Amino acid sequence: MITTGVSTDLYAEVLQFYARQMQALDGGDFQAYADSFTDDGEFIHSPGLPPARTRAGIAAELTEFHRRRFSGTPVQRRHWFNHVVLDHRLDGGIDSTSYALVLTVHPGEKQPEIGPSCVVRDVLVRVDGDLRLASRRVDHDQER
Repeated sequence: MITTGVSTDLYAEVLQFYARQMQALDGGDFQAYADSFTDDGEFIHSPGLPPARTRAGIAAELTEFHRRRFSGTPVQRRHWFNHVVLDHRLDGGIDSTSYALVLTVHPGEKQPEIGPSCVVRDVLVRVDGDLRLASRRVDHDQER
């Protein structure tokens, strides 16, 4: 196995970035989630759906996705990222590959709905010193 290694400070920064980003998504703050992308960012999240592009496009796509999928059904979703691998890119960005598991909890039910299980491939860049996603591609395991 070949490792390129990143500093522990960078690794911790990326994990903090993901924690804030997923808490925004799970809290229904789709604009805050979209703001974690670059202005021209690209987000591919579900099989069969075209990529969402730009912050405004990403926020609109997430709003519509949740309206279609969960309209009239109150749920709490939790996105869990783990096994995060970071590699430096030649262009100065960071490639990130992680596993994600999504839990959906319905009020009053004891057992969450588990899935999908995914591999998330991100390209992170710095914009004015802050991390932003240039792109995110979510590949669902059941589609492989």
